[in-house]
Amino acid sequence: MRTRVVIIGAGFSGLSAANALLDAGVDCVVLEARDRVGGRVESQVNGLGERIDTGGQYLCDDMPEIMALARAHGKTFVRGDYRGRAVIQPPGATGTDLDELYPRVMAIRDRASAIDPSDPAIAGLSVRAWVETQPDLADAKAGFLSSIEGLWCRPTDTLPLWYLICNDRRITNEVGELQYSLAETMHSLAEDLGRRLGARLRLGQAVRTLGHDQAGVTAVTADGEVRAEQAIVAVPPAMARRISFEPRLPADVSRALAVWVPGTVIKVSLRYEKAFWREQGMSGTLFSLDPPGIYACDASRGERAALVVFVGGQLAVDWRALGDEGLRAAILAKLTTALGLEAGNPIGVLVRDWTDDPWSGGGYSDTIADLAAYDAEDVLRRGLSRVAFAPSELSLSYPGYIEGAIVSGRAAAARVLSALENLA
Repeated sequence: MRTRVVIIGAGFSGLSAANALLDAGVDCVVLEARDRVGGRVESQVNGLGERIDTGGQYLCDDMPEIMALARAHGKTFVRGDYRGRAVIQPPGATGTDLDELYPRVMAIRDRASAIDPSDPAIAGLSVRAWVETQPDLADAKAGFLSSIEGLWCRPTDTLPLWYLICNDRRITNEVGELQYSLAETMHSLAEDLGRRLGARLRLGQAVRTLGHDQAGVTAVTADGEVRAEQAIVAVPPAMARRISFEPRLPADVSRALAVWVPGTVIKVSLRYEKAFWREQGMSGTLFSLDPPGIYACDASRGERAALVVFVGGQLAVDWRALGDEGLRAAILAKLTTALGLEAGNPIGVLVRDWTDDPWSGGGYSDTIADLAAYDAEDVLRRGLSRVAFAPSELSLSYPGYIEGAIVSGRAAAARVLSALENLA
């Protein structure tokens, strides 16, 4: 099969690249290993017959591309309701008042963001190692580390400080990132983007080999080959290195792919008969200092009372080892301690374990684990003459988010269009 551009991956990055190419009148084919579109955005039906997002879900007014896309496709915005008292577990130095702790946590984050990422003084420092040198109270340090572990889904002793700083400078929202979800699910928006592609979208087509030379590219799957002039690799970096490139990638590109590790996260959606936490003046928000990496919040839609719990970083790996029943028991125990006995009696529980997903390696974002890999992102953004890399992680705006995936996919499409023009 021949086309002008072959795109590997039908997450928001690959779908955005494909739609941008079609808008420019350039034909393309999208190869997706899964039997669905969306990548790290997906939905499942819970035991009550309700379709809910089990992957990436949230958006806010400060994310212009995803907001515009959702409006263009007629989606219904559900505003998060976070009124009431948020709970810290276990209590910090000033008790359970998150409103008091949050500014002190953000002061640490602002202090980190103000550091020049190329400063020799932080060379070789992990986020945890740097935090241990700071003068803040123990609960603020614990809160900062828990928020980072929950956000990036990696232990903070493996996360380079310079990498965190570079990422934070590209995440610019002032409105809370959990401002909205979509009533129809975020996954439905990915399905809308995929629907436009028609037969150009080929599901269940894992790319084993990507040939690239001056004549073009050849993507090889179990079902055959797709030949094209250009390729866009729109999968996470840790997944991209599973592809066999022929000839082998240049040494700098190979090294740049090798430094990424997937995040580890478990997302648990719980349905209740009623939003009992509101009756007690609570918002449904739980922020865990110990163990780190647990965050829960209200995920209700109208009369559907719900909480969502994120377990990230090393704790996700540890709790996964408990098995399904043990994991459920651990989560309900944490919620019961924080929110009361009613939290232990959901009418529905849906667990999505992303810690070893076969086609993303984890969730929700890969991170650089090599403390000295300063140029890895720039090397991958340059790519090869025939191959562009376009995961959300490389985005210059909101890396690791759906917003970043859209930006990255469109940027790769623009680069490919320019290359095609030069070849003409």
